[in-house]
Amino acid sequence: MLSRLIYISLLLLCATAGGALSADSNTVSSTVVTDKAPPTASAPSVVVNNSDVCKTGASAAIQTQILGIASGIAIPDLNCERLKLSRSLYAMGMKVAAVSTLCQDYRVFDAMAMSNTFCPYMGKIGEDAQIEWKKNFNLIPKGSVIKDLYTPKPTKRVTSETPIQVDPKKGIIGVLLMLLIL
Repeated sequence: MLSRLIYISLLLLCATAGGALSADSNTVSSTVVTDKAPPTASAPSVVVNNSDVCKTGASAAIQTQILGIASGIAIPDLNCERLKLSRSLYAMGMKVAAVSTLCQDYRVFDAMAMSNTFCPYMGKIGEDAQIEWKKNFNLIPKGSVIKDLYTPKPTKRVTSETPIQVDPKKGIIGVLLMLLIL
């Protein structure tokens, strides 16, 4: 029994020693990059450096994992344009045209009317312009307080004391005509 035990232990020793001497080395090398973010969408800068330009720049961007979109726009300032046009007209000696350009703004229109200096109307100034503005109140700039003063008040409805009498024959004929049209 002792000989068998020695034989089995030698066998195990040889099996383990042979495996240690002839070890295989299989190395797999790979690199996985996980710290790279997708490129971001940068909003373009819309620069308006010239002080003589009546525009304001605005831009926006949005980025997802797949797609990025960016855009920019220049927004015109209409009041700034009106002021520059008026200054140019005044500098050329066209004072009535300069005032007419400013009167397109309801605030200027109201200020002129409240100071009893009415905005020009088709070349007419002063009281003649006031009369024409009253006739053509629908051309007064929207938002004006003066427009409410010039707008005619609705007339009172005239009511009759006698009730409306309907002839039954005409009603039946009307219904038959309507059915005929359908």
